[in-house]
Amino acid sequence: MKIIKKEILVHAQSTRITQLAILAPDIAKRAMPGQFVVLMTHEEGERIPLTVVSKSEGEGTIGLIFQEVGLTTKLLGMLNVGDSLYALAGPLGHSTKIKNYGKVIIVGGGVGIAEIYPVAQALKNAGNHITTIIGARSKDIFILEEELKGASDELYITTDDGSYGRKGFTTDVLVELLRKDTYNLIYAVGPIPMMKKVSLATGGSGIKTIVSLNALMVDATGMCGCCRVTVAGKTKFSCVDGPEFDGHLVEWEELEKRNTVYLDKEKKACSLVAALNKK
Repeated sequence: MKIIKKEILVHAQSTRITQLAILAPDIAKRAMPGQFVVLMTHEEGERIPLTVVSKSEGEGTIGLIFQEVGLTTKLLGMLNVGDSLYALAGPLGHSTKIKNYGKVIIVGGGVGIAEIYPVAQALKNAGNHITTIIGARSKDIFILEEELKGASDELYITTDDGSYGRKGFTTDVLVELLRKDTYNLIYAVGPIPMMKKVSLATGGSGIKTIVSLNALMVDATGMCGCCRVTVAGKTKFSCVDGPEFDGHLVEWEELEKRNTVYLDKEKKACSLVAALNKK
């Protein structure tokens, strides 16, 4: 569980996105695209899920990419090469179903761009035609652009402020593509509002639409129920039933509300960390 490599991918606009290579040979052997790990930085810390973005069985390492937003991601960002995590469990969740679907659109927003990368690679290797759409607030907070170019037949870039690629949102491009051509699968990862809009955009077409949900998790093995989400009118747990679900069947409004439950507490905790860093 030792940190072997650390790279700051983005440090701009109060946004910091970090990439870590962590020694975890057993996880590296078994992790598949779409799966995640749960880690703890300290003995009394919380457990957080992070997608396995890459792995090297030869080196026995897994790659994680995260944005420093909440308390634990900020604490994780303070660790350096040579430091070790307190706990690491995985791989968890169901892996992405990889096969030749035909023409696939993959949509990634923000740090969700990291999470679509292993899926894009695997679907490309399975013979699919991959069209990737990635979006961020501005040019200086993009990640993995070159890597996704290599995994895609077509790559579209959008920014909220128009500083790079096309001004607008990923769903703007998605809607235009759906009007021009026929696709067999849509796969999306990013902020909940983005995944909701993707699902709404494809709802009338009947195109299979898979989303990877970033529901709040505590235990991540199906015991606590914190990550429950309503899918097709039934309660599911993102950790053991997901993290991927049919986007047309997710109760998005409920998920949005549940993901803000601890927002005030997170803000207070992050303020405390910031104050300690200044001392």
